[in-house]
Amino acid sequence: MKRSDGVLLKSLDPFVQIIPYIMEKRSDAQNFSKHVVCADPIDSYIREKREQGVKISYLHFFIAAYVRLISERPQLNRFIINRRIYQRNNICVSMAIKRSLRDDEDEETTVKFEFTGKENIFEVIEIIDKLIAEAKAYDSKTDTDRLVAMVMSMPGIVKKILVKILKGLDQINLLPQTVIKASPFHTTLFFTYLKSIHTNYIYHHLYDFGTTGLFVALGKTVKLPMVVDDQVVVKKCCQIGYTMDERICDGLYFAKSFKLLERYIENPHLLETGAKEKSS
Repeated sequence: MKRSDGVLLKSLDPFVQIIPYIMEKRSDAQNFSKHVVCADPIDSYIREKREQGVKISYLHFFIAAYVRLISERPQLNRFIINRRIYQRNNICVSMAIKRSLRDDEDEETTVKFEFTGKENIFEVIEIIDKLIAEAKAYDSKTDTDRLVAMVMSMPGIVKKILVKILKGLDQINLLPQTVIKASPFHTTLFFTYLKSIHTNYIYHHLYDFGTTGLFVALGKTVKLPMVVDDQVVVKKCCQIGYTMDERICDGLYFAKSFKLLERYIENPHLLETGAKEKSS
């Protein structure tokens, strides 16, 4: 049975194919990594663009960088369902947002940005700003809001059975496309923007439900000692916590991907042109 969100990979090395049988759950295969990068190039780029009338935040920049990275490194966009490995057919980034930062208001929703991978940073900004503005409006409901409201309107025993049915349908590739599209758990990458609430980075767990293979938590910027030209200097830094499903690609592929990400962080202007198509 075909899936609406990905294509089954059949010609992989047998060792790669057997790994999901050994580590059946995403939570079994979690790897954690901390990434520290100097914020100077990002800050300089944001100032430059704002002087040109373009408003860019760390949220915009990092999501644009990850979208470009995933388009260039397609194995990061794989996922595991029922011990089989799929290549996702688009790039999705999910995140939770609060409609208000007041303690006495706990209304939260999720948004899921969809990309082709060819977008430049300005197109990414437009997509992000549009969806967040729509989601933060109190009189609006996202697809996720509507799906959750429908499930939670049912009696307790029905909710429990329905969720089990949805999980089962996902495992046999019968989950409706509308549910996959609305679900924040069916995504390439889940991004948590802890910098916006002045909180340190964390290592967030991966969800066994859905298809998320990467969780990225960007914490507040901090001053840290770094070695520059063999001298120890104090720099403003971003600390990022990664949680990764090690079944989607090997450690060398992850390592090379992080090196490529650093290239975009050190030279943000590279994100101003659209990405070229890459073979998976």
